[in-house]
Amino acid sequence: MDTVDTLRNRLQELHARTAETPLFNPVFQLSHDLSRKLESGALDLAAMESLVAALECEGLQARAAKLRGLIAPTDVSENLARLSALLNEEDGFSEFRKRWERPLLHAVFTAHPTFLLSPAESDAVAEAALAEDPMAATVCQVPGTGPKVTLDYEHAEVLAAIERGGAARDRINAALLRHARTRWPGRWLDFKPLPFRFASWVGYDMDGRTDISWSTSVAYRLQEKARRLEGYAAQLAAVVPDHTLLATLNGAAAHAAEMAALFTGLGAEPEALAAAANALTAEHPDKLLSLAPIIAALEAEAKSAEGDAAIALAVLAGAMRADGLGMGWIHFRVNASQLLNALRRRIDPEGTMDLASKSALSKLRELLAEVKPLRANFAALAIETSTAMRQFLVMAQILHHVDADAPIRMLIAECEQPQTVLAALYFARLLGIEGKVDVSPLFETEAALEHGGRFLEALLAEESYREYVRLRGRLSIQTGFSDAGRFMGQIPAALAIERLQGRLAAAMKAAGLTDVAALVFNTHGESMGRGAHPSGFEDRLTWPLSRWARGRFAKAEIVLEPEASFQGGDGYLFFRSDELALATLTRIIEAEEALRGEAEPDPFYDRTDLSLDFYRAIRRVQREQLESVTYARAVTAFGLGMLKTTGSRVSRRQSDIASDRTMSLRQIRAIPHNAILQQIGYPVNVIAGAGIAAGEETEAVAELLGRSARGRQLVRLLRAANGLASIKTVACFGELFNSAYWASRPYRGTETALEDPCLAMAEYLTKDDRAGVFRRLASRLRVDWMKLHRLLGMVPQGDGPRTPDDGGRNRSQDEQRRTIALLQSLRLALLMHMVLRAVQVPPFSRSNDVSREDVLEMLLSLRVDEALAQLRRAYPVVEPEIEDFPVNEPTDYPDNRAEGYGAIRTRFIDPIERAHALNLRISAAIANHFGAHG
Repeated sequence: MDTVDTLRNRLQELHARTAETPLFNPVFQLSHDLSRKLESGALDLAAMESLVAALECEGLQARAAKLRGLIAPTDVSENLARLSALLNEEDGFSEFRKRWERPLLHAVFTAHPTFLLSPAESDAVAEAALAEDPMAATVCQVPGTGPKVTLDYEHAEVLAAIERGGAARDRINAALLRHARTRWPGRWLDFKPLPFRFASWVGYDMDGRTDISWSTSVAYRLQEKARRLEGYAAQLAAVVPDHTLLATLNGAAAHAAEMAALFTGLGAEPEALAAAANALTAEHPDKLLSLAPIIAALEAEAKSAEGDAAIALAVLAGAMRADGLGMGWIHFRVNASQLLNALRRRIDPEGTMDLASKSALSKLRELLAEVKPLRANFAALAIETSTAMRQFLVMAQILHHVDADAPIRMLIAECEQPQTVLAALYFARLLGIEGKVDVSPLFETEAALEHGGRFLEALLAEESYREYVRLRGRLSIQTGFSDAGRFMGQIPAALAIERLQGRLAAAMKAAGLTDVAALVFNTHGESMGRGAHPSGFEDRLTWPLSRWARGRFAKAEIVLEPEASFQGGDGYLFFRSDELALATLTRIIEAEEALRGEAEPDPFYDRTDLSLDFYRAIRRVQREQLESVTYARAVTAFGLGMLKTTGSRVSRRQSDIASDRTMSLRQIRAIPHNAILQQIGYPVNVIAGAGIAAGEETEAVAELLGRSARGRQLVRLLRAANGLASIKTVACFGELFNSAYWASRPYRGTETALEDPCLAMAEYLTKDDRAGVFRRLASRLRVDWMKLHRLLGMVPQGDGPRTPDDGGRNRSQDEQRRTIALLQSLRLALLMHMVLRAVQVPPFSRSNDVSREDVLEMLLSLRVDEALAQLRRAYPVVEPEIEDFPVNEPTDYPDNRAEGYGAIRTRFIDPIERAHALNLRISAAIANHFGAHG
C-alpha cells in the first residue's frame, strides 16, 4: 500500500464488507492496515509523506475546482461581454443611474483566521481555477510552507485583494460608461458608477485582541492612503503623463508614507509619540484630507476629453469617489461590554446603576441631548485606558488628519440592548464625528436574534437615534453566522436572521424611516458551517439575505444596501488574480440581476405550520447537541491540536494536563469549532437535526421543500454537506481511545514486538472516556442521518448524476468523500505511531510534576508541542557521545551503555514530531475538500 491507487482500491474492498456487518468500519480498518505496515517497517515515514503529498495535491485540485465552479467563466473578454448583455437597452437614463450608482454589494475583507494556504499554494489554486479542468491542473509542485501569519502579513494580503477588486471594478465601470456614452451621448458624464464598494477591518478590529495598538491602526490607514494615492497617480499618468494633478497626488502619497513610517512600531515613549503626532497634525502643503476638489477637476476635464481618455478620467474619478484616501472604507469593532464599561465611567462612576435599566436609558438620553463636542489629540489617545473610548479617539484622529471624507463603521459585538447603541452614538457625538461614523449593532447570539425585533423597535423609538440615522442617510446593522451557526445550527441561524431582517424593514417603516437606506451586513464565513452557501453566487448572496427578506424592504419602499464578507485568506482567494476578481464581481452582478423584480410566492412562508415547526425542531436538536457533554467532549477531545495556525490571533491554550477534559465549547471560537467538525468528519452544525425535524411529517416536509425556492436552497446546502460527511470517520476516533483495541492488537501474535507498548496503551486507556464519547456521538448522528437520508430521497433532484436511492448523494462527492477517508486513515495510522513511540520512550524521572503518562496524555490530546518540549527536556542532547570523537584506538568500555539521549531522540521523539507535521498537512488537505478552513 505504497500508492494512493492501492490505498483507494483497498478502501473499496473494505467498503464492500459493510454489507456483511453494519458495524464494520472500513476507514479504521485501513488505518489499522497502515499502522501495522508502519510499525513493521514495511512502510516508513518517508513513504507516508509521499502518500500525504499525493493526496494534498488532490485536495488543492478539489479546492481549485470548487472555486471555478463558483465563478466560471473566468475569461476577461467573456465576462465583459456578459456584463454588456445585462445592460437593458430599454432602460431610461434615470433607471440606469438608479441601478448602477448605488452599490450592488458592499464587500468587506475581514481579518478572520482562515489563511490556510501558503502564498504559493494560493497562487497555484488561483491559476488552476482558470483552467477548464482544474482537476488536471498542476498545483502540486509548490512549497507548502509559507511565511508566519502575522498581522502585517494579513494586512499585505488584504491590500492586494482589494487592489485587484478595485481594478476589476474599474473595468466594469469603464464598460458601464461606454454603454452610457453610446446611449446618452449628451448626458453620459452625469452618470457616476458605483457598482461595488470595498472595506476592511484588518488592523482595526480590536475586539478580543491586545496585539493591535491604536498606533498600528493609524499606521495602517496611512500606509493604505499612500498606496492608494500612488495607484491614483499611476492611473492618471497612463492617461495624461504630464498632468498637473500628478504632483499633488505623488506629493500626498510621499507625505502619507512618511507619516506611516513614523507611526509604525510606535511605542509609549512620550517624546517619540509627540514627534509623530506633531508631524501628522501639522499643516503641510502635501497633506491631503479630501479628494473632492480633485474629483471635480477630473470630471470637468473628462467633459472636454475625447475617446478613451474621457472614459479613463471618469473611471478614475469613480474609483476616488468609491474609496476615498484609502484602499477602501474601514471598520472598527468593539464589544458591547467594553462600550458599556466606558459609558459607566461617565454616568455611574460608583458602579451602582444597572445600565440595562430605564433610569440608565433616561440618563443616557439626557447626555445625548446635552453633549458638547470635545477636542482631542494624540496625547489624550495615548493615556486613554478604555478600549472602547480609545477606538473612538482613533477614529476621530483618522477623520481629522488622514481622510476627512470616507465614513468609518463602528461594529458592536454582542449587542443586546438599545443603550449600547446609544452609548456609541454618545461617544461619536462627544468627539464631533457622528456625521462620519456608522454605528452598527451585531446580532449573532441566540438571545440577540430571538429578541432582535423588539430591540430594533425600542432603538427606533429613540428620537436621538432617528435623527442620527437621518443625518447619516442609512441605518446599519450586522448579522453574524459564525457564532449563530455554532450555537443554533446553520439552518436555524439563517432562518432566524431572515426573520430579524424582516422585522427591521417593518420597524423602519413604522418609525417613518423609509427615506433612509438599510445597510445590512451579513458577516458569513467561507464554509457551509459559517454561512457560505456552496452552490453558486446567487445562493451565496441569498442564503444570508433571502428573496423574502429583500422583498420586505422593497414592499416598505426602503432602499436596501446589501453587504457581505470575504473572510481572511479563504475569502481573498476570490481576488487572488485579476481574472478571478473580475469573474467574482461579474457573478455577483449576474446574481443580483437575477434577483431583480418581484419574487414568486414561496410556500415556505405560507405553510408555517410545517416550516416553523421544522425550524424549531432543528434548533432544538442543535441546542441539545451544544448542551450535550458527549458532543462537547468529542469536539474538544483533541483541543485545537488538529489545526494548523491560520491567523495572527493567538489561541489561548490551557497549561494544565487535564485542560482538554474540561474545555468548554465556548472556549473555542467559531472558526476552530467548525474546523474541528470538518476534521472529525461530520459538519454537525449544518446537518444535524434536519432528519429528526421532519418527524412523522416527512412526506409533507419533503413536498414543501421541493416546491419552495427557499426550501430547495436549504436542501442544496444539506446535500452539499452530506456529500462530504462520514459517520464512520467520527466512530474511528473513538477506536483510537479504545482500550480493547490496543489490548487485542498483538493477541494473534502478528505484532509480538508491539505487545508491551500496546498493553501499556490499553492499560492507560481503561480510565479514558473518549472511546465511549465518540461511539455515543456516532450513534446519535446515525439515527438523525437515516431520517435525513429518507427526507432527501423524497425531495426532487436536479443537479448532477446520482445513484438510485442514495439520499441525494452526488457521485463526484462520493469520490471526494472517499479521498477524505484515505486522509483520515493515514492520520489515524500516524496518531497510532505517535502514541506507540511515546509509550516506548524509556521512563524518566518526574520533573516539574510531569511524567511519561502526562506526556502521553498531551499526545492523545494533540498538545504535541508541549509533549515534545517535555521529552526534549527529559532527554537533552547536550553532552558529547563517544562516537563524537574520531580516535583510532579501539575501546570496549563502557561495556554496558544505556541508549544515548541522541538515539532516544532519533528513535522516539523525532518521529513524533515528523508524524505530527504530516497530520497538520492532512488537516489542510481535508479542509481543501470542504472548500474552506472552518
